[in-house]
Amino acid sequence: MGLKNFKPTSPARRYYSVSDFAELTKDAKPIRSLLEHQTSSGGRNHFGRITSRFRGGGHKQRYRIIDWRRDKIGVPAAVATIEYDPNRTARIALLHYVDGEKRYILAPDGMKVGDKVVSSRHADIKPGNAMPIRYIPLGTMIHNIELKKGKGGQLVRSAGAAATLMAKDGEYSQVRLPSGEVRMVHLECHATIGQVSNLDHANISLGKAGRSRWLGRRPHNRGVTMNPVDHPMGGGEGRTSGGRHPCSPWGQLSKGLKTRNNKRTDGMIVKRRGEKG
Repeated sequence: MGLKNFKPTSPARRYYSVSDFAELTKDAKPIRSLLEHQTSSGGRNHFGRITSRFRGGGHKQRYRIIDWRRDKIGVPAAVATIEYDPNRTARIALLHYVDGEKRYILAPDGMKVGDKVVSSRHADIKPGNAMPIRYIPLGTMIHNIELKKGKGGQLVRSAGAAATLMAKDGEYSQVRLPSGEVRMVHLECHATIGQVSNLDHANISLGKAGRSRWLGRRPHNRGVTMNPVDHPMGGGEGRTSGGRHPCSPWGQLSKGLKTRNNKRTDGMIVKRRGEKG
């Protein structure tokens, strides 16, 4: 696992870098039964109106069905391939279970073809094994963490991410997330041991605008470059720094304004991200 850089044969190539894909299984093709057709909305809703700006285009992709729940309890599996997934930053691993079933999971860092994994409360503490948080030792790095028992992993799923199990108290554990937030998670919720694969993803430089278009990201123009009719920060003679507090086209403040609005789970947050002490 690493990065591949190029000789500066053009302005785009000068800062262009890609993953070397050394960890992937050569000539591995995705399992057709675990693929789904996927359409692109281009940021439009069912009325055809843009509700999410600066999206559209991009390469056609097919969705890989990932086993977020890890609910084959006690059935061992062998890692058959490590594959690229165009829908996420992490790598995925194809598991061959002893009963003949095949499933994709998020590949943790260090997983190799031939490794044995299992989802069980009696499993060893090694990358790829899944179990309820109740049976995971304190200080262990975990990912793919459930918020509701049996719903499947919802937290810590992107490349290089890992949470740390900090404490257990009563029926809840305290988990420190990659953002720095410390959150309470029920002890019966499942989590997977290890850190998510593809750690070097954060160091990749796209190098040119066209590569963003391949990913379905259209150009993002700033409010200060617009006219007053289009944005509160637009207009002015020559270049301006905005002249007011940064905001969205609809006046929503973009720095410092608390936007969290979920009182049901406020009590689950022990320490918010960015807090000191």
